Amino acid sequence: MAAETNLTNTACPEYEALLEDYLNGALCDANVAATAQHLEACPRCQRAADAALASTRWLREIGESLSDRPQPSPAFPRIVMARIRAAKAAQAVEGEGFWGYLVALARTFAVAATLAVALLAGYEAGWGGNPQPNLASARPTEAPYLFAPDPVTLPADEGEALVMVTESDHATY
Repeated sequence: MAAETNLTNTACPEYEALLEDYLNGALCDANVAATAQHLEACPRCQRAADAALASTRWLREIGESLSDRPQPSPAFPRIVMARIRAAKAAQAVEGEGFWGYLVALARTFAVAATLAVALLAGYEAGWGGNPQPNLASARPTEAPYLFAPDPVTLPADEGEALVMVTESDHATY
């Protein structure tokens, strides 16, 4: 590091609070004499006073260099805020165009689909009233000849078979 701070070279605790006021000339006469006498005798307080003077000079130089720069006019904040409001208004107008309607329609469809899924899930969970019986638990019906013709007796010859077909309308396509 280029500049390290040595915290062991600080001023004496009883004079540390008075040091800045002494350098700025803000102490009363009695404290000025005692502080000046102590600064001549104490090397730690001398180093602290030199560091404080150097930092004060440095801060003054920075302040003077910044004051040379042109300052914005008093109307600057109003101009900036007016431009921000105009940009927001332009964005709002763009959002209300063709795409704004599509976005609103898409939101409506999304809400409707979400409600439909929620209703179906609730019905499936059994909140919709009487649930329908499970197909595995339903009892099968007793119909051994479901696809057989109405008379269960077999025809004795070809003539009877022809008569059965014509009477039951099985021959019509």
